[in-house]
Amino acid sequence: MTADAQEPRQFTGRHMLAVMLSSFGIIITVNLGMAYMAISTFPGVEARSTYVASQTFEVNRAAQDALGWDVVATLDDGLLTLAITDQAGQPVQPRVIKAIFGRATHTGEDHTPDFTWTGTTLTAMVPSRDGYWNLRLELEAENGTIFRRRIQLRDT
Repeated sequence: MTADAQEPRQFTGRHMLAVMLSSFGIIITVNLGMAYMAISTFPGVEARSTYVASQTFEVNRAAQDALGWDVVATLDDGLLTLAITDQAGQPVQPRVIKAIFGRATHTGEDHTPDFTWTGTTLTAMVPSRDGYWNLRLELEAENGTIFRRRIQLRDT
């Protein structure tokens, strides 16, 4: 009986080129996919013109600090509570100019809370799941001072 002895396959330069191209192709494809997801989901803009915003920053900050407000925000099972007190510890009811509740990383889950005054706090139901959230506030005091804050929250 004769057995056909098969020659072992040789690993040639073409095989090595195919391995290298497919390895780098996978790496480049994954990197491009991750870069696309990062760019397409992150809003990234805090101010349209940072130079213009910087011209009044110190004046605005001093006016906000002069209000002496203490802002505490809590999030519990979708109930967003915003307690604002003055220097004497008395509750403050500012006019809400703008409030955006959402994730820090993308705008897909942004929500505008509909605040209700309870006599001591502002409350609103917001659609939230576990995780970290941002509340971007723009409030107006009785004297017309604009008060801006970004508050980080965590729903448990």
